[in-house]
Amino acid sequence: MEQIIFYLLAFLIGTVFGSFFTLAVYRIPLHQNITHERSYCPHCHHKLSFWDMIPIVSYLALGGKCRYCKEKIRSRYLWLEILTGMIFLLFAMSFHISFVPLQINQFIYFAFFILVISGFIIIAGIDKERHTIQKSVMIYEIIVLTLYIVYLYIVEKANIYRYGIYLLIFILFLWIETIYLKKKLNNSYPLQILELSIMMAIFGGEILYIATVIFTLLTITIEYIIQYCINKKRKVRKQTTSYYKNLPMGFYLVSTYIVLLIIINTIAYRG
Repeated sequence: MEQIIFYLLAFLIGTVFGSFFTLAVYRIPLHQNITHERSYCPHCHHKLSFWDMIPIVSYLALGGKCRYCKEKIRSRYLWLEILTGMIFLLFAMSFHISFVPLQINQFIYFAFFILVISGFIIIAGIDKERHTIQKSVMIYEIIVLTLYIVYLYIVEKANIYRYGIYLLIFILFLWIETIYLKKKLNNSYPLQILELSIMMAIFGGEILYIATVIFTLLTITIEYIIQYCINKKRKVRKQTTSYYKNLPMGFYLVSTYIVLLIIINTIAYRG
């Protein structure tokens, strides 16, 4: 019974986080406050009440429209809330957490998971919308990962030399992007992907990251083939490759990474 309550709570927490993610993905690129300013309708800018912001329920109750201006709300808000709830639920289930005896280390790791994955989901959402990896979110992510490394060193007595090397490389890349490439190049997206890759390797390890790259490239290839066949059948003149000129690689990497992280965690804690 306790596990069922915990799983339900994990899903509900996920939907709340998902609602926040939609706000963050919209506001962060616009340099708007995401913590102290109330949510508002992007069409009429009317500030939303508590009843307008209940995850999933409010969207369905309002028929996917703003209560005030009746403009249609993008369905991505609903799907992101549901998807985030499912991610939190699946990860909680993958632990097979036992409450007797209480396993504190698993709860701590679950808390770090929430913090780290939150950053990754926001990164993926912004990348899909704007084809950029937001630097402020990466800084948040590296702070959380640094705290995670400190926890591993103090509590788990883990060897953190590899983590230290990764952090130094990340700081070097961030310095290059901020100081040097900003003056030389208009597009530092490839370097941003490298920075994202370092963060993935820190939290999940090198093997998980390599598997993420392999399955991401496989997914993109399959999607390309399917899209090419559809366009050929419909005799669409527009080249299939046009989409891939601005391919949101960060979005694909994060999506694959989260799926593999849940699968590996399930295998590691089975039984």
